[in-house]
Amino acid sequence: MKTLVIDKQCLKENIDIVKKRAEGVPIYAVLTGNACGAGLLEAAQLLREEGIVRFAVAEPEDAAALREGGFSDEEILMLRSTTDREEVERLIDLNVVCTIGSYESGLALNGIAESRSTIAEAHVQVDTGMGYGGFLVTDTDKIISLYRYLPNVAISGIYTQIHSGGKEKHNLEQMDRFLNVINLLRREGFETGVAHAAGSAALFTSPTLRLDAVRVGSAFFGRTHLPVKRTGLKPVASAEVSIGDVRWVPKGHTVGNELLVTMKKPTKVAVIPIGYYNGICAGVTRDPGLFAALRRWREDRRVTVKIGGSRAKVIGRVGMLETIVDVTDIDCIPGDTAVFSIDPIYARGLRRVYR
Repeated sequence: MKTLVIDKQCLKENIDIVKKRAEGVPIYAVLTGNACGAGLLEAAQLLREEGIVRFAVAEPEDAAALREGGFSDEEILMLRSTTDREEVERLIDLNVVCTIGSYESGLALNGIAESRSTIAEAHVQVDTGMGYGGFLVTDTDKIISLYRYLPNVAISGIYTQIHSGGKEKHNLEQMDRFLNVINLLRREGFETGVAHAAGSAALFTSPTLRLDAVRVGSAFFGRTHLPVKRTGLKPVASAEVSIGDVRWVPKGHTVGNELLVTMKKPTKVAVIPIGYYNGICAGVTRDPGLFAALRRWREDRRVTVKIGGSRAKVIGRVGMLETIVDVTDIDCIPGDTAVFSIDPIYARGLRRVYR
């Protein structure tokens, strides 16, 4: 059995770190990508147990799954604007806070809410340099018109997205653009509601960007672009799989597929039926080319496998469905459990458990 194990204690410790870093402002738990591969409902349940009751999704289906899964009163923010009538009606039915990222999406939301004799709640999305969606900072006339001419929309917030890999200087430049929009709206006499900008990376690189709320996803699961020493976050996921075969191969024998490795001495090897298809080193590009090959080689040589209380090194490359490790100095047999570190967002073909 191949199993994706989510360490509940590590996840709770990461939640505590995020909460301390947020310094009391509300946290939107971003559950996109099936909660970064950790499981939408399972992750949301644990987050709620730890006091986080605001969630953000990118698909109506995820909002529906949360509501049907018992999250009836929690705030759910849709992080994508839409003009699709079916999607908008479903979001209104689910009592989801919609995103308005264009004047057209604002008109669509207002029109459908009016036809249903209701008020839809929404946040306005501003593009300060990511390009993923939202009003440009120069579209101030269009943004102001949302507040003036959409009587069936209650705008309760405004947000932007900060570069996850950007330097603090760039983050602050984005924030200046965002604050200019907010200040203009306030000078026009409008209440902007909850303003939020910082995501997982910005929360740790630029603490002044907290504003009224923060949106955090990958940090909960210990997966950011930042060094662990800087964040204190722990990876929460591992992959467990039974060893398929253990045998000795003689000196001069080759093992591997994409990269053949010649044994310099008799070596005991274990064949473990898991590979990059399942998510082991799946973040490393498999494209051809010298630089890609060098990167794959460097990444794969860092991979170790925990067997019992020992660490075994991978021989050669992590394969698509098999990984070969050196167990010459490890007492193990077929059926013993091997444990890999894994980013859950890439996990496939694994049964998921919280432990």
